[in-house]
Amino acid sequence: MIARLWWVMLAGSVAIFALVMVLLALAFRKPAGPSGEAADQRRERVWIMGLGIGFSLAVLGALLVWGLAAGERLLPRPAPDLVTVRAEARQWAWDFGYADAPDRVTRNVLHIPAGRPVDVEITATDVIHSFWVPRLAGKLDAIPGHVNTLRIEAWEPGEYAGVSAEFSGTGYRDHVFTVIAHDPAGWDDFIAREAP
Repeated sequence: MIARLWWVMLAGSVAIFALVMVLLALAFRKPAGPSGEAADQRRERVWIMGLGIGFSLAVLGALLVWGLAAGERLLPRPAPDLVTVRAEARQWAWDFGYADAPDRVTRNVLHIPAGRPVDVEITATDVIHSFWVPRLAGKLDAIPGHVNTLRIEAWEPGEYAGVSAEFSGTGYRDHVFTVIAHDPAGWDDFIAREAP
């Protein structure tokens, strides 16, 4: 959805840019037909008001409406099979806790079920970090004393690389983690396993 939103916004921007370039080229062309101050003003009004402003406002209005509708679809919705995990950042590790297994905490490895929405409650203990799993969702800051919630969903089982995408000190480049998305049986096994 985010990629489609980007492409639609790009297409609208290109359409406006192309029209502006055409109008600029036509402005340097000698007008054909009757000349005179009144004729030139009518021609300018048609080109500037009708095409330059009218077309641009119509395209921008359509992009705004479409962008708001797309953004509304991206908002997290209540889900009956929602999983909640807590991600706590520190220099230079991530600790992950699981609502379904309160005694379980994993370091630098986040376990999630594939095909189900997961709310990640992100916070930090020392400085601002940033939780980012590029193949699953956008990034969100981990701020000390504040919890930000990011909904992610892995469509299929596998491993996904995650990074802290915020400069937070000299070791931030190695501040990475892995997300392991389990199939339903693997997730049940992970939850049922005894905490280490």
